[in-house]
Amino acid sequence: MGEIIINPNEKQRLFFESEARYTAYGGARGGGKSWAMRIKMILLALNYPAINILLLRRTLGELRENHILPLQKILCDIAEYRESQKEFRFKNGSRIKLGYCDAESDVLQYQGQSYEVIGLEEATHFTYFQFQCLTECNRVSGSMKKPFAPRMFLTANPGGVGHDWFKRLFVDRQYRGNEKAENYAFIRSLVFDNGYIMENNPEYVEALMALPEKRRAAMLYGDWDSFEGAFFPEFCREVHVCRPFKIPPHWQKFCGLDYGLDMTACLWIAVSPEGRLYVYRELYKSGLLLSEAAKKIREVTPSGENIRYTVASPDLWNRRQESGKSGAEIMNAAGLTGLKKAVNERVNGWRVVREYLKDGEDGKSGICIFDCCENLIRCLPLLRFDENVKEDAAGTPHEITHAPEALRYALMSRAPKSVLPEKKKPSYAYSFEGARPQKESYRSIIDY
Repeated sequence: MGEIIINPNEKQRLFFESEARYTAYGGARGGGKSWAMRIKMILLALNYPAINILLLRRTLGELRENHILPLQKILCDIAEYRESQKEFRFKNGSRIKLGYCDAESDVLQYQGQSYEVIGLEEATHFTYFQFQCLTECNRVSGSMKKPFAPRMFLTANPGGVGHDWFKRLFVDRQYRGNEKAENYAFIRSLVFDNGYIMENNPEYVEALMALPEKRRAAMLYGDWDSFEGAFFPEFCREVHVCRPFKIPPHWQKFCGLDYGLDMTACLWIAVSPEGRLYVYRELYKSGLLLSEAAKKIREVTPSGENIRYTVASPDLWNRRQESGKSGAEIMNAAGLTGLKKAVNERVNGWRVVREYLKDGEDGKSGICIFDCCENLIRCLPLLRFDENVKEDAAGTPHEITHAPEALRYALMSRAPKSVLPEKKKPSYAYSFEGARPQKESYRSIIDY
């Protein structure tokens, strides 16, 4: 039988001893979060026979590097690792199941399963929807001889797609509905609490001190207010979401499309006579080839519905090596006509989206979304700021970016000149052919 010798610091000891329903630990870099999480799961598995434990990271790569490999070293003589199930089996019947939730829907694989303990590593990388789904799985499994009060343990740093819900529950301690303050505990730990790093790797502290001001405040001192929250704080469900109604046939309609094999996101948008936009239909489906996506979009569009154009990501006009054809050509051949190349200016595009979200002179926003467009409504408030480009949205988690990207393409196709940057006049270094406007660009000015 192997032996595990641990020497936790004071903050880690508090984490080990917590009996709260939900216990969070960390808040900054270098506080020893991953080690504390691993050891806590091991202690529970050794001390409570037949307990079922689920330990999660957002991606498989993170899971392997941060937990599978370290646990294999620690438990080599204590528990058996089964690669196919990705779980450690203990002689007392306990098990630690390891998993990941890359796409938001991955969390649904745990529905119907029961775990007395769930460990959520880097919890701010998970959406609130994922956290809520996991709380439904955190219950007694019936395999233990003695009852065990289900618990969840979380580690986190400021930032990420889950920043807001984590901060509300564990830092600001603001509760809604049936949430109870006594169920939530937060143990704040900084790199200065980690004696091992302070003694053996002081350069790491220097690296944290050299970070830009806001990031330094978050990663070195655990300041949850230094990180910007939602990318679109203007978005409000009560303002920007409405019940579906029958779109009058004379209203103009167009589509925004963001295509990828991982996700096809298409939005159908109608324009009222006053110029207000209504997103009235969406397609959000993964695994579609270009021709399949085109056929699906046609299938979802009712016969006789007049769609003036579909504006799509410019990369659809790149030629594929395997066929020599562009994605736009393939989709056109599959029946999706009227494709227009989007203006792919990210920062300026998000500014346009922001313009439509804000209230106009009449007190109404420039855009409203039918409540049946669940993915756009879900993804817009989840977008966060890019850490390197101040006015851009983060590209991760990638699963939540598709619907907002489709919206950006769509709104840029109708952007008023006041919010678009002035185009530079052609330089005399260009040839006349190179500077001449394309025919399609000329048509687009008239059509839009």
